[in-house]
Amino acid sequence: MRWLLFLPLAGVVALFALSNRDPVALRLWPFEPSLHLPLGIAVLLAAAAGFLLGAVIVWLSDLPARSRSRAAQRRAASLERELDGLRARERSDAADRLAGRAT
Repeated sequence: MRWLLFLPLAGVVALFALSNRDPVALRLWPFEPSLHLPLGIAVLLAAAAGFLLGAVIVWLSDLPARSRSRAAQRRAASLERELDGLRARERSDAADRLAGRAT
């Protein structure tokens, strides 16, 4: 399924980069040096940088939720262990009561 989505997208990206080969100068004011790249590559690099910045922002905003999730998982595991102990004690008490009646 992934390939069905990836291949057409990769084809469009490749066509875009090949269709926009005119060189452009990229400058960052106040710095003097410039970087000369084909327009297609410059646009794709800008899109990749935006994607990565967005991914980092989402990852950082999700940190509290992941922390709460880990705490809830630890609490659930602790409660399951406690419940298993209580069930074992209940079975033991029931067995003792049965053994007491049998004698």
